[in-house]
Amino acid sequence: MQSAIRITTKVLPGDKIEVQLPPGSAGEEVEVFVILPEKKPLKQRSVLEILEEVHKHGPFRTVEEIDRDLQFERDSWDN
Repeated sequence: MQSAIRITTKVLPGDKIEVQLPPGSAGEEVEVFVILPEKKPLKQRSVLEILEEVHKHGPFRTVEEIDRDLQFERDSWDN
């Protein structure tokens, strides 16, 4: 009769796994099945949805602040 062992382990750095079998298995040939967990697909958002979300938070700077910063930068080019 063919026996099976179910082992759950974590993926180690370098995308490696380590499996420890019961004593007496040394030298025997075994088959290993790796079942990866299903990943939920990322919701694809349109550019318009992203912009709408950004605008919900309000402007980070006023138009006047942006104009002042741009003018300051332009003035620095002359020096």
